[in-house]
Amino acid sequence: MLSKYTVLLLPALAITACAPPPDNADFVSKAPAAKVIGKAENCITTTNIRKTQVHDDRTIDFFTTGSRIYRNTLPGSCPRLGFEEAFTYTTSTARLCNTDIIYVLDRMGGDVRRGAGCGLGKFVPIEYVEQDK
Repeated sequence: MLSKYTVLLLPALAITACAPPPDNADFVSKAPAAKVIGKAENCITTTNIRKTQVHDDRTIDFFTTGSRIYRNTLPGSCPRLGFEEAFTYTTSTARLCNTDIIYVLDRMGGDVRRGAGCGLGKFVPIEYVEQDK
């Protein structure tokens, strides 16, 4: 006889078995080489963000005050992010966190529209590494 807990788990197992493979299996970022210089953070303060650089559909560098750079690698591909290189977000606090959603800004003709919504990853402090040519 199955317990009620076993029955409740069966649908979850079926959904997991049908889930697509992780989006990051063959992902190679177009971002410049970097060295991690500290512990990953869940959030950064929005007023400290000076600029952002979108490298591809999954990688954004956030440049903050004090010459710090935080690399955010999204857990999944964000359609058109790498092409448009522009996004927006809304937050109810002065912090942007790995639980927040960014939205690609799609340019269509003369219009700018909010496109795909994508979750952020953790903010990893980095330094760029010079590559030998």
